[in-house]
Amino acid sequence: MVEAAAARPDAGAAHDVLVVGAGIVGLACALKLQQAGRSVTLVDRRGIARETSSGNAAGLAFSDIIPMASRGMMRKVPGWLADPLGPLAIPPAYFPRILPWLVRYWRAGWPDRIEASIAAQAAMMRLSQAEMNRMVDACGIAHMVHSKGSLELYESEAEFAASLPGWQRRTDHDIAFEHVRGERLADLQPGLSPRFVAGTFVPSWQSVSDPFEFAVAIGSHALGAGATLIEASVIDIASAGEGVSIRLDDGRVLACRQAVLAAGAWSKQLARKLGDAIPLETERGYNTTLPPGAFDVRQQLIFGGHGFVVSALSTGIRVGGAVELGGLDLAPNFRRADAMLTKAAQFLPGLKTQGGRQWMGFRPSLPDSLAVIGRSRATPNVVYAFGHGHLGLTQSAGTGKLVSDLVCGEEPQLDLAPFSPQRF
Repeated sequence: MVEAAAARPDAGAAHDVLVVGAGIVGLACALKLQQAGRSVTLVDRRGIARETSSGNAAGLAFSDIIPMASRGMMRKVPGWLADPLGPLAIPPAYFPRILPWLVRYWRAGWPDRIEASIAAQAAMMRLSQAEMNRMVDACGIAHMVHSKGSLELYESEAEFAASLPGWQRRTDHDIAFEHVRGERLADLQPGLSPRFVAGTFVPSWQSVSDPFEFAVAIGSHALGAGATLIEASVIDIASAGEGVSIRLDDGRVLACRQAVLAAGAWSKQLARKLGDAIPLETERGYNTTLPPGAFDVRQQLIFGGHGFVVSALSTGIRVGGAVELGGLDLAPNFRRADAMLTKAAQFLPGLKTQGGRQWMGFRPSLPDSLAVIGRSRATPNVVYAFGHGHLGLTQSAGTGKLVSDLVCGEEPQLDLAPFSPQRF
């Protein structure tokens, strides 16, 4: 009986384009494909934006062009790993499994690669910002986007000095910022602990009022324009003649002309079924969302030395970040969220820490901090769109446009070689 059910095809005609994943990247792909005249079916095991897209820090970080594997970051790693509740943790049992990824991460930070990665990321950010503006206008959700900037904070002159090469690289790509101290720092964010000696304000940084509500609004627009949603897990994907066959956990087999794999941290296993071994790793991020009014946060606050941010949402004050490289199956360790909240209370005296909601999500990350955007090697009717790390919301609309170009046979607006699935 199980064998017979597994072979049951989906009733009706073949789907046009099937997008696996209804997080923010998959939704942006769906919307851009619809705008190009294609019919779209979304498949997601939990529905629209119920995974990582629901709990991110809400930033549109178009100025964030520096790969994680920069030399400054690598110097911090040993100290971070020494603290089990610090910004970076790797469970000992997981270390052998992730070692090849860590070697690639280390190599991605070498001088012969870092400048090319920055140039590719900067180009992606320019496209993403323009396409985000178009997507927001198309969905009528401009009221959900706020341009209050971001403020990165430094506890010592040494920490500030170490940040300067990164800011120079942003200058090279015409990203505006302001180093601030004293009264200017206090005016930008009242109530900071005096331990912070300097900050860097990025006025172009934007944020959304709430990432889940933002994604749901885009999904609602796509569904209203004719997209369909199937709530089921995809367990297999394969070439099928001139199209693609997608098997669901409920026994159905969906036939489609083309497919987009945008399943975030779950994309690795499906790409492997198509013959593509992509070194996608899972960064487990944590946060606590406090009730509205817990603190007067004027713009997104970035505590880079501690690996977390504080964001003001319409639904509360979110304290989150950090990286736990532990895969998809390890149980959450909410002591990591507790540790960030404790630090936030020290950095923002007066922060009301009661009544928070804790959350853990999976960031799909590649060692060079560049997403995978391109065709499957063996099945060109499948286009990949995953691995954005901390930048899924930021780069969603740009990714959607590039995916639409590929699916529709148009020339992509960027050189996609740095994002190729085959670059590894």
